[in-house]
Amino acid sequence: MASPEPRPHAVDLDGIAKKFGSVVALKSISLSVGDAEFVCFLGPSGCGKTTLLRIIAGLERQNVGVVGMAGRDVSSLPPSERNYGIVFQSYALFPNLTVAQNVAYGLETRRVPRARIAERVDELLDLVHLRPHKHRYPAQLSGGEQQRVALARALAPSPSLLLLDEPLSALDARVRQSLRLEIKALQRRLGITTIMVTHDQEEALTMADRIVVMNHGVVEQIGSPFEIYTEPSTLFVARFVGHMNFIQATAGEKPGWARVGSVELRHRPGPRLPVGSRLTLAIRPEEILIGPAARDGENRIVTRVCAIQFLGAFSRLGLALPGETTPTLECDVAVNALAEVGVREGAELPLALKPEALRIFSDGG
Repeated sequence: MASPEPRPHAVDLDGIAKKFGSVVALKSISLSVGDAEFVCFLGPSGCGKTTLLRIIAGLERQNVGVVGMAGRDVSSLPPSERNYGIVFQSYALFPNLTVAQNVAYGLETRRVPRARIAERVDELLDLVHLRPHKHRYPAQLSGGEQQRVALARALAPSPSLLLLDEPLSALDARVRQSLRLEIKALQRRLGITTIMVTHDQEEALTMADRIVVMNHGVVEQIGSPFEIYTEPSTLFVARFVGHMNFIQATAGEKPGWARVGSVELRHRPGPRLPVGSRLTLAIRPEEILIGPAARDGENRIVTRVCAIQFLGAFSRLGLALPGETTPTLECDVAVNALAEVGVREGAELPLALKPEALRIFSDGG
């Protein structure tokens, strides 16, 4: 019996490139997004992530490459024929229309029967918890409520793809956090393929199934939030996602070893580099062992505590390596563990850098 044909990807990008005059915005981007997947384009301002989203939407035309949706080439189709909903950072609601009228707008332009429109509007306003506000105007709502209306409006025509362009960046931290959870839960419930653009790594890590890290118009890495955080493939990704310590070192004589000043450290497997060549070791603050856990660990070093920052659930220690006067490492310690270890500014602190946590990057990433 023949196996069933595999379902086409929700979105297929093949060799997408874009220039604005002499400025290269995107260089040969290829990517597939699966059905019901939540993908985040993550990167700093100017990296090309919004341009890529606009090309998918048909709001911008690529110079080279193919945009596919559900198995068909939509590269030359206008936005109205691409079957997506989009939510912008600025909400883009009609100020003279009520909440219900804003949500109904896309359905009215498609000439959906009036009774079905009313039913669909109530259904979506229930989903975003705004039905009691259906007769209010956008100016009477908070920023978070306005963004929920924008989301309901984008979902009203039942699109196969949802595009989110920095949808939470204009909101304050607490509202942003709660809306993250709501959007993710809604996406899961509806099973709608979603692509979100963000420069906020926490947003990407908490919401995405996969993250596409971009820099200067190229894709640096694609992976799950766990993979991106624990296994950054380039120095840029290691610097951009999460908090990381970087230690300048040289390749040791033995494979898997590096020298930092007079200290030799064993690191996780990496590229074999000529003895003495420059490299960068990287380790996250929470991966550094101190106190009893460091006593029997490999890569033991005695550091000096230069600074202590209280950050709520944990404190971040600034540590100077042997022979240095300024902090080179930062180490995160749970507040209740600080007293046990007896940490204070100026004190010596033995620690261990787990070899399996010491990532290695050759110069240039």
